[in-house]
Amino acid sequence: MKTASTAAMTGAILILVYTALISSADGITKLLAGGYAAPQLYAVSGGLVALFCYIANRIRPAQGGLRTSCPRAMAIRSVATVIAGVAFFYAFRLLPFAEVFIFIGLMPIMAGLMSGPILGERVALRVWIALIAGFIGVMCLFPAGLHMVTLGHAVALLACFAGTLSMVMARLVGRYESNSLALVFYPNLLNMIIMAAVLPFVLKPMPLSDLGLAVAYAALLFGARWLLVIALRHLPAYTATPLMNLQFVWMVIIGAVVFGEVPASNVYLGATIVVASGCYLVYQQFAPRYARLSVRGAMPPAE
Repeated sequence: MKTASTAAMTGAILILVYTALISSADGITKLLAGGYAAPQLYAVSGGLVALFCYIANRIRPAQGGLRTSCPRAMAIRSVATVIAGVAFFYAFRLLPFAEVFIFIGLMPIMAGLMSGPILGERVALRVWIALIAGFIGVMCLFPAGLHMVTLGHAVALLACFAGTLSMVMARLVGRYESNSLALVFYPNLLNMIIMAAVLPFVLKPMPLSDLGLAVAYAALLFGARWLLVIALRHLPAYTATPLMNLQFVWMVIIGAVVFGEVPASNVYLGATIVVASGCYLVYQQFAPRYARLSVRGAMPPAE
């Protein structure tokens, strides 16, 4: 039987691999974004990820299969996922790799704000404090003033808003859904359907090398999301969240090696502020619990 420390180490390693996979998938997005429209990539990848979900469910069938018990919430999640995917596609086309991460780093704070009206969770003062800090971090991207804001920054903000809505709806559906694969299957199925309808208007011939990259993107995306599910079985979510900020390191490395992008000091400063504000939220959420356990002389239970 695994000890708590072994399980935590396993979860941490899986999170590290997850950040590498998802950053690599984003790198492929940026690599292909310059030559193709978004439907070209997402029609293929959406269909493949949905197929992978179907195959995985056939290998280990879940009760109820891929049916959903929350069709409206699942529909909102699916639409938000499609919008986020397209917006991220063009954000990576328009912005340096590392700059997009600063907006990604705002997503946990946005989730805190959305949790009130959608999940019925109280929005604490610390969420507003973290949001202000995150806003300051984003402002570090524009040292010469707001006139430096570009279309790419607006698209990245839209991508993160839609992506956050998708995650929050996933939390809502997760309260009632027994099969987590359904949360991956339906958004990607909708992605394939919508993008396939638009594809004839934007289709460009793809050499085998680019088609291979599109297939690799779908495999990386599916693998990353699947690993995240497994990791959270070994590691509490409040420990996993700060580890996910390692994605910034991968994005800087990929941006420098593949695209020759070297972030300026203001980008590092902005990322540090955004990451610190997210870690503060995590710490404040669980510090009272650990304080109570310390007063009682008890150790926190392994999760």
